Amino acid sequence: MADALFFSCLLLFLAAMQCTGAVDYAVNGNTSNSDGCVQKNVLKVTLFIENGDGVAFANNNQIHVNANYLGTYKGDLRREFNGVLYHKMTHIWQWDGNGQTSVRLIEGIADFVRLKANYIPSHWVQPGHGDRWDQRSDVTARFLEYYDGLRNGFVAELNKKMRSGYNAGYFVELDYKAKYGN
Repeated sequence: MADALFFSCLLLFLAAMQCTGAVDYAVNGNTSNSDGCVQKNVLKVTLFIENGDGVAFANNNQIHVNANYLGTYKGDLRREFNGVLYHKMTHIWQWDGNGQTSVRLIEGIADFVRLKANYIPSHWVQPGHGDRWDQRSDVTARFLEYYDGLRNGFVAELNKKMRSGYNAGYFVELDYKAKYGN
């Protein structure tokens, strides 16, 4: 019942948006380049809720969420919507190794962020399960969770390394640091 009410309110809000045009949120980041962090220059992210295929996609600082998916979702819609936004917002700011990084790792990092925000869908694999670390994005997220547990910030370091390219040796280098602290 609460999900139906939430979805109804969401639809009313979206209908009202047709008249008002858009909502702008200003976010000021005052931490760029702290601790050697090099962030993407993203001035604006636009969210679209529209009919389409799949769940959602992110491209060119835009997030497109499928209204049909939201309308037929069974479960806690607010939680799922927030989880999808965490995942897609990660894609806006994450590095992709200039196209050299595998899609499974890119998706796994986005799912890792969703996992750390505690928006874990019930169908995701449990920790320690899966046949390969890159079997699916949820398995990759759990793999990254394990490594981040060995070395806090592992995934952030991996993302930083992927700014200019990608090499599977990153895992060896970061794993060594995780084990020996160097």
